[in-house]
Amino acid sequence: MALIVSISGIRGTIGGMAGENLTPIEIVQFSSAFGQWIISGKNSKDKSLIVVGRDARISGKMVSELIINTLIACGIDVIDLGLSTTPTVEMAVPHFKADGGIIITASHNPMHWNALKLLNSKGEFISANEGEQLVEIIGEKCFEYAPVEKLGTVTKFDFIQQHIESIVSLPLVQAEKIRKAKLKAVVDGINSVGAIAIPKLLERLGVEVILLNGEPNGIFAHNPEPLEQHLGEIMQAVTNHKANLGIVVDPDVDRLALIDEKGNIFGEEYTIVAAADYVLRYTPGNTVSNLSSSRALRDITHKYGYRYEAAAVGEVNVVAKMKETNAIIGGEGNGGVIYPELHYGRDGLVGIALILSHLADSGKSLSQLKKDYPNYVMIKSKIDLSNPIDFQSLAPKIASHFSNATLNTIDGIKIDLPEGWVHLRKSNTEPIIRIYAEAENIETAQTIVAKVQQLIK
Repeated sequence: MALIVSISGIRGTIGGMAGENLTPIEIVQFSSAFGQWIISGKNSKDKSLIVVGRDARISGKMVSELIINTLIACGIDVIDLGLSTTPTVEMAVPHFKADGGIIITASHNPMHWNALKLLNSKGEFISANEGEQLVEIIGEKCFEYAPVEKLGTVTKFDFIQQHIESIVSLPLVQAEKIRKAKLKAVVDGINSVGAIAIPKLLERLGVEVILLNGEPNGIFAHNPEPLEQHLGEIMQAVTNHKANLGIVVDPDVDRLALIDEKGNIFGEEYTIVAAADYVLRYTPGNTVSNLSSSRALRDITHKYGYRYEAAAVGEVNVVAKMKETNAIIGGEGNGGVIYPELHYGRDGLVGIALILSHLADSGKSLSQLKKDYPNYVMIKSKIDLSNPIDFQSLAPKIASHFSNATLNTIDGIKIDLPEGWVHLRKSNTEPIIRIYAEAENIETAQTIVAKVQQLIK
């Protein structure tokens, strides 16, 4: 299962057999379908416009050129952002009044993977209904291309600096306080676009930068998922350089993890918690995260007297719930901060700016901030999807083995217990079942996970 086609895009390993992997045939067909869908939804007779950007994966340039030339063949004009973060592309789409966008990135997947993520005219991920329309077009494989006099054009543009300036101009980004604090940060660029964008942001804010894995060549120095077991290098570097913090992102910079001044992992689950704590201190409003995220955000939100809501996993679901509840900040527990004051998308760069503002404004270190938050422990496990599982029939069977359990089935199975919770769901990006559990101590979380795994067996 090296090729995954879903309502949110297409993802797979580069090379191999057509129909089984992400080959030029799949890339052209998917780009053609998206182009046709964009054209069919356009009200005016003007040519359609699509923004394209990519992370630094080895296959990125090849995939990008296939996509861009396919869109040109469809009669669509293209703005090519080249090496760009996912949130930068999301912001560029409405800025250029484009009809949509394509982000070429497989996020945290290893370097032999790549993917096409699709945006609507607002720069937000397409909805489930829109994705279903696109899948229908792909299935029909009846693509129509433009005659030579109506071919599209391509314009190259670097939008990263404009993204940064938009962040620095936010009222809650206290640039002057950050400069006066004279902070030092170690940055893990993971050999991708974070190595380009993050130093620019930090230098703009007057933060001293020590950059690790700074060549954006797509040859990731370690597993690109920003989890503690992959971050030994930067954890050591923070203490060696006596830095105030370490900053870690995934290859497309929509996830943010932090290392405190002692070289300890701050925890990607607490990225959104710390950012929300700062924002809620100055701005009244609600918060949203997904079902697999820490209870700590709920607790912090309630401390300020506002409402917290949980959404199904996936940026598009969190954004929908944020709009529904007028949330002022939200995101996902994987370190994805969504701050609507800037745009509705997970954005590692705005997360960095808010956290730095929090540090400068409070005068506290990251380790001191962490002590202010509820101390939960989370386990993230997974099961290979070698055998299909019917979640609807499985849910009541598993729940019946837990007393005082509250069951939520909007996205897989989540069982809330007084002592913690466990969430099982099929991944949208990998052929696995994810099992997340959280409690106030590791022993309780492990017990919950072990019980669920035994019940599944």
